[in-house]
Amino acid sequence: MGDSLSISIPSKPEYVSVVRLTTSAIASRMGFNVEEIEDIKVAVAEACTNAIIHSNCKQDDNFNIHFGMDEKKIVIQVQDQGNGFYCEAVEEPDLTSPKEGGLGIFIIKSLMDEVVLESDIGKGTTIKMTKYLGDDI
Repeated sequence: MGDSLSISIPSKPEYVSVVRLTTSAIASRMGFNVEEIEDIKVAVAEACTNAIIHSNCKQDDNFNIHFGMDEKKIVIQVQDQGNGFYCEAVEEPDLTSPKEGGLGIFIIKSLMDEVVLESDIGKGTTIKMTKYLGDDI
C-alpha cells in the first residue's frame, strides 16, 4: 500500500464531521468522483457512529481511523477499544418492516466494495472498508 494516515478521534458525535472532511479530502485527492466520495463519507460516518454508540467507550476515550491509499483503492479502518460483540449475531435488516437503528453495517456494505468486520469480546471492534477507483474492482 502507498501512503497512509492515522488519526485518533474523541468518542464524541461532534467529531464525526472531522472524519467526514478528512475522508472527503483524501478521496478527492485520489481521484474518486463526487458520488463515490459521498458513498465513502457516509460509510465512514456510519462506522464512526457505530464506534461511538456501540463500543460503550467513555466520551474521554478515543477511537482510531486508519486510511491506506494506493493508485487503485482506499482502505479505511475504524477501530474502537470497546466491549466487542459476536459478528455472527449481526442480522440482515428486514427492509420491508424496518425498525429504528440496526442499519449501519448494512449501509456500509452497500456503499463500499469490500467490508470486513472483526470483533474481539473485551478488546474492541474493527471495520475495514475498501473502495476501488473506477473499474479496478
